[in-house]
Amino acid sequence: MNTSLLVALLVGLALATAAYAAYRLVVELGQADTAYRDRPPRAFLWVWPLLNIVANTVGVLVQGARAEALRARLRRAGQEYALTPQQFFAGKILALGVFGGLGWYFSGEGTTLLGIVVGGVLGYMYPDIWLSDHTKKRNLEILKALPFFLDIVTLSIEAGLNLTGAMQKAVDHCKPSPLIVEINRVLRDVRAGRPRVEALRELADRLDYAPISSLVSAMVQGELMGSSLGPILRAQSDQRRIERFQRAEKLAMEAPVKMLGPLILFIFPCTFIVLGFPIVMKFMGSGL
Repeated sequence: MNTSLLVALLVGLALATAAYAAYRLVVELGQADTAYRDRPPRAFLWVWPLLNIVANTVGVLVQGARAEALRARLRRAGQEYALTPQQFFAGKILALGVFGGLGWYFSGEGTTLLGIVVGGVLGYMYPDIWLSDHTKKRNLEILKALPFFLDIVTLSIEAGLNLTGAMQKAVDHCKPSPLIVEINRVLRDVRAGRPRVEALRELADRLDYAPISSLVSAMVQGELMGSSLGPILRAQSDQRRIERFQRAEKLAMEAPVKMLGPLILFIFPCTFIVLGFPIVMKFMGSGL
């Protein structure tokens, strides 16, 4: 048999074996049970099979307290039913490889190792930065929706409904938001037989957000003491509006400081060039 033909057959067989092995790997490790889970974030969805393969491979590194800490962070960001701690850690590993490869590609001669290290570190940190930003954005949406929600609950309680019925009425009349998602979860827990106080405390633990913790504390105290919840909720609504106004004032006062950087780096140099160019040309024309 011709040697080149034999080599070609062996190479083809090796490629076919590698393709079959990759297929079996995707089938056995690249799938995840998503029947009762939310849709993953877009970046994770793009590499979903590879993400699950890495998660099943390095998942042993995320166990015990480390897994619980990651799960708590995912819970605060509303991603508890979209990603597991192992999948999130696998995303960090994949980002490390991708950014490290980009650092190697764009690094110059003699800086290859530095580019790989810097890119890898940035890639490993990027999912944490994304999760933190997503949590802050979600908390801001909750803070914006909270006053109107409390107004509806207060009016419903003063009209004669109990707290559960008032919360359901507010959910029906409020726009979709992360707050409504969390309140719906509380209502499902209550309908499933869980005590309302425990469901509310679980809400505070799940979000770990100061306005919600303060609201839940006031509601639980009023529930246990048997006092009227109307004045309590109205005071909480007023407090949340004051916090929103103070936050807007803070952002307005920070705006001039944030503008100093662009002014100094971009606007002032252009202005000086426009003003100074005719003067420089006149001096050059006069022989100076």
